[in-house]
Amino acid sequence: MSENSTNELKEKLFTKKKNACLTLSDEEISIAYDFCEDYKKFLDVAKTEREAVKEAVMLAKANGFVEFDFDKKLKPGDKVYKVNRDKAILLAVIGTDDISEGVRISAAHIDSPRVDLKQNPVYEDSELALFKTHYYGGIKKYQWTTIPLSLHGVVYLENGEKVEINIGEQESDPVFCITDLLPHLAASQMKRPSSEVVKGEELNILIGSRPFKDDKESEKVKLNILKLLNEKYGILEDDFVSAELEAVPAFKAKDLGFDRSMVGAYGQDDRVCAYTALKAILDTTAPKKTAVTVLTDKEETGSDGNTGLNSSYLTYFLSDLAENMGAIPRHVISASECLSADVNAAVDPTFPDVTEARNASKINYGVVVTKFTGARGKSGTSDASAEYVYRVRDLLDKNGVVWQTGELGKVDIGGGGTVAQYIANLDIDVIDVGVPILSMHAPFEIASKVDTYMAYRAFKVFFAD
Repeated sequence: MSENSTNELKEKLFTKKKNACLTLSDEEISIAYDFCEDYKKFLDVAKTEREAVKEAVMLAKANGFVEFDFDKKLKPGDKVYKVNRDKAILLAVIGTDDISEGVRISAAHIDSPRVDLKQNPVYEDSELALFKTHYYGGIKKYQWTTIPLSLHGVVYLENGEKVEINIGEQESDPVFCITDLLPHLAASQMKRPSSEVVKGEELNILIGSRPFKDDKESEKVKLNILKLLNEKYGILEDDFVSAELEAVPAFKAKDLGFDRSMVGAYGQDDRVCAYTALKAILDTTAPKKTAVTVLTDKEETGSDGNTGLNSSYLTYFLSDLAENMGAIPRHVISASECLSADVNAAVDPTFPDVTEARNASKINYGVVVTKFTGARGKSGTSDASAEYVYRVRDLLDKNGVVWQTGELGKVDIGGGGTVAQYIANLDIDVIDVGVPILSMHAPFEIASKVDTYMAYRAFKVFFAD
């Protein structure tokens, strides 16, 4: 066989996956970059699940969505949304096809790893005031020390009044910090295993140092802090019991790299998929199949709880849509399809040994289609069927969406899960489709602008098909 024939055969048979920056036009890359300007703004104002829901509602209303009313008969083109306890949201655009033929669902999560305040958090030690915390989700605890933190959440006061807290995001705001030992005194600390270099009970947030002058008793700094909180917010120490307060990095989303090709920010797992799935449904106007986006809570802790997808609120919403339009709920649900919108781990050239190169996702290679997640022997995963993988592959190819495949590391290294398994348990075809991320679960995560835009395009064509 001649060299030319061999090359032709390779061209025909081998995979053609390439870096999207080499295949897209300059105009297409510019569109992706422009798309990420609003994405960065979303990241800055939606650092918690509550804030993400609040922003989603605002954007939905601006795009013609109204709150779902079961008693109001739905018709094609209607746009509705429903909020679940201020920490999850469902949005739907009613299609022209009979809803009995199923709906198209994109499902992303809006919670991210962080540091939560305990129920009795305020204390004083060595004339410093601090918060006791309990971290949320999987983190490398040492990454959360010595960085500026902002405080977000809600407090319900003794009289039932709800107070919203957002401190540390404005230039004039103070920030907070978890301290760490100086290297000169850290010999014993550095002998600990990396998972214990900073222990969970050592993630204490420094919040003040000025004592209350007129107090002759102990805990003068704590008293001064509580005085300031009471004067500004009406908070008493007992009110922390009925509070949800989260400490997150005070960083703003920034362009990353000399070429500005990436976005660096906190919470891109999974707000990069949440934003693109949200934007896709906001831009959907006249679909054939009814389109549904669900932005859910609690994925980082296993999806349990009444705002996580291991609960029934998605089922109830789909059932309400079906009954409103005269269909049998279980028939609608079983006929539905879903893209579980969640991120994957991009190859990190500094740490290549944890990934298997042929089956790992790469920055700038497009949106990642992940057939299965789970750990080791595929535990905790839905493992999409060959039929549904082809369905998604064909859809993306026909619409010019740049995509790749990937898995969460080598087989015996670790792994992880998404909401796909809970949707699959409803008898819905589902597969994970999302953006490859560097430094996942760190306080500052990295995503490609091209990959982010391709995620939006994937969800958009899924709704339009």
